[in-house]
Amino acid sequence: MYLALYRTYRPETFREILGQDHIVKILKNQIQSGTVNHAYLFCGTRGTGKTTTARILAKGVNCTSQDERPCGVCENCEAIKDGIFIDVIEIDAASNNGVDNIRELRESVKYPPAAGTKKVYIIDEVHMLSTGAFNALLKTLEEPPEYVMFILATTDPQKLPPTILSRCMRLDFKRVPETLIKEGMENICKEKGIEVAESALRLIAVNADGSVRDGLSILDQCLAPGDLKITREDVLELIGASGEEVFLEIAEMIKNGHTDAALLVLDKALADGKDARQFLRDLLAHYRNLLIVKFIKQPEDILNISCENADRIRTQSEGIPLADINRAIIEISKTTLEAKWSTQPRILLELCIVMLSEREVVSAEAPVRQNIAETPVRQNRAETPVIQKKAAPTPQMQADAPVTKTQESAAKTEKETDSKQSISEQVDNESKPEKETDNSKLWDSIFEGADGLKGSFNMIRSGAEIKSVSESEYIIIVQSDFTKGFIDKNKRTIEELLEKRTGAGRIVKCVSEEKKDGGAEGEKPVSQFIAEAESALGLSIEIEE
Repeated sequence: MYLALYRTYRPETFREILGQDHIVKILKNQIQSGTVNHAYLFCGTRGTGKTTTARILAKGVNCTSQDERPCGVCENCEAIKDGIFIDVIEIDAASNNGVDNIRELRESVKYPPAAGTKKVYIIDEVHMLSTGAFNALLKTLEEPPEYVMFILATTDPQKLPPTILSRCMRLDFKRVPETLIKEGMENICKEKGIEVAESALRLIAVNADGSVRDGLSILDQCLAPGDLKITREDVLELIGASGEEVFLEIAEMIKNGHTDAALLVLDKALADGKDARQFLRDLLAHYRNLLIVKFIKQPEDILNISCENADRIRTQSEGIPLADINRAIIEISKTTLEAKWSTQPRILLELCIVMLSEREVVSAEAPVRQNIAETPVRQNRAETPVIQKKAAPTPQMQADAPVTKTQESAAKTEKETDSKQSISEQVDNESKPEKETDNSKLWDSIFEGADGLKGSFNMIRSGAEIKSVSESEYIIIVQSDFTKGFIDKNKRTIEELLEKRTGAGRIVKCVSEEKKDGGAEGEKPVSQFIAEAESALGLSIEIEE
């Protein structure tokens, strides 16, 4: 039976693992020193070698070789490779995620290994376990028997409970560099006698996105037709992507605002079987290339493109402003995210191209409009003649002389200036403090600012009045000792209120009013009775004559 490339060329020893040197160093040292942990958690994106490394670790703790372990050739290593070693149990947590499955595992843990020195449980996609299953696994995972080892593998470690994470030694797998993926696939093609272009291998490695398994799957598809030669065009057709020339053409049309031509090129590409979502990703990558070449002189290695394509991209990038490239990257990124969940990604792609093309036209026309608007102003400034002083015209001359446009403009400007000056003077007058021209009006005005003070403050309004104002003091006549005492108690507040109204700080001085004829000795004035009653009852009292 035919085995896929990623199964046929699966690493069997630590030396064959690609791009995970930091993890290989730790595990090899622990196996050699006999300090292997009882529980491991392997995290990382798909296809980076988590399950493969778990099997190699299981080989290492059960290998019978006296030299480097695992050797890959002893009886135990061969049995683990073939999947028939009784002491290495692989569990798919995606389909065995219930409490009952974990209970069965706990029961089997009680039995010691039959053929090896360690009983290894490899639980793949462990984040798929239910909450009850995690709880059932906790105690066994924390304190397993000495002969038992757990290896948990997951692409989503954030979904695991903290109680599980704290019981495991966590090792994070990195994305494999494109150069290593390319070299590995090149060796496979040489072994199979396949001639493959370097640009094709680069394209496969780029689309693998750090996953060795994805890269080998794409290569497997390229080898399926049975051709002994693989070109870049073959890979493009297989993965539904387009060549660089298509994106150069569309970007140029977008820059020039030729929306109709850009949509026609897109229609042809999609009619040839290109995927709309893949087209969006490739268009985004093209604008990213336009951005990079603005700052890097030799971007061939960074962009994984030929020198010829790099020159073509650089030429196009010089004609597109950096702001337009940034805007295109943001707009395409948003469309890519929306198209991921949309049933009509083509419509979103077409809308994106229309929006980019229209914005390019607006941004290109804006400086032209600005220059057109500024041109007459510059000409007028240059052609303005020097005005010489002449004798003042007589009234008869002013009446007979025709009114020119310049004179009309000057008159209009003078009128607007007078109007503005009038408004300014009005504002200034309103902002100036009120003058103390009328003492009674000034006295009444301070109670407008006393609304936020205690309610009894207003009672002195009718029981006192300002008699005179000097440069340093206000003379206030009061009608009773009660009112005088109240004013003396709130003297500072009254001074502040008067200062706000007049703009000048003065002190307040109270003087009692002399008794009028006909008044009895010791008789209180009516106003004082009213004030005392209002203060005591909290009411407003009015007396009708």
